[in-house]
Amino acid sequence: MSNDKPYIKLTKTEQLILNSYKKMIVSLGEYLGEGYEIILHSLENLQHSVIENVNGHYSGRKNGAPITDLALSMLSQLKEEPSQPAVCYMNHSKKGVPLRSCTIPIAGEKERIIGLICINFYTDIPLSSLLANFYPGASTPLSGNASATENFTDNTDELIENVLYKIQHQVLNDFAVSPQNKNKEIVTQLYQRGIFNIKDSVLKVASLLGISKNTVYMHIRNLKEPEK
Repeated sequence: MSNDKPYIKLTKTEQLILNSYKKMIVSLGEYLGEGYEIILHSLENLQHSVIENVNGHYSGRKNGAPITDLALSMLSQLKEEPSQPAVCYMNHSKKGVPLRSCTIPIAGEKERIIGLICINFYTDIPLSSLLANFYPGASTPLSGNASATENFTDNTDELIENVLYKIQHQVLNDFAVSPQNKNKEIVTQLYQRGIFNIKDSVLKVASLLGISKNTVYMHIRNLKEPEK
């Protein structure tokens, strides 16, 4: 007789919620680097709770591995204190390596806990390996750029202005773009960066460039045509 009796029965929505975390923890692992082990647990089947892992080789865990006693203990603690967003604590690996650990609950329908994200930082990782992610070439650049610059602003108007002025400076100094196509190129680059997803951005851009909103809309329509 099978011992794989469900601990909880997940709804379809809850299954989708857990699956959405799979890519997230892989991306998080890429960002944090090799010193971090990240384990995604589903509470549907405690005998095979691991449904995704990053650097699971540290603890020898693979997808399909069972939940640990410590994870169950953290689950109990989280259930007793529903308002607690996570439990952070010091831990040790099988080999005695000190770990900085965190268990984060994943909520499903009606706010019940349906899964756990368990993160372990292995403190014995060489400093050189830990810092490797901070050097150029360690990450995949956006759009082929050697680096990306993020604009931190207080409001969307300021965001649009900052991005537009940076693009405008580049385009106006790019002699490969003819004078009559300067505004078109600026609008194209703003479109590629998703600026026109912001409410009233067309009006703002038209005002800053000194052109009509219809001209901006025309350029956007032309950009959307190939996508269709």
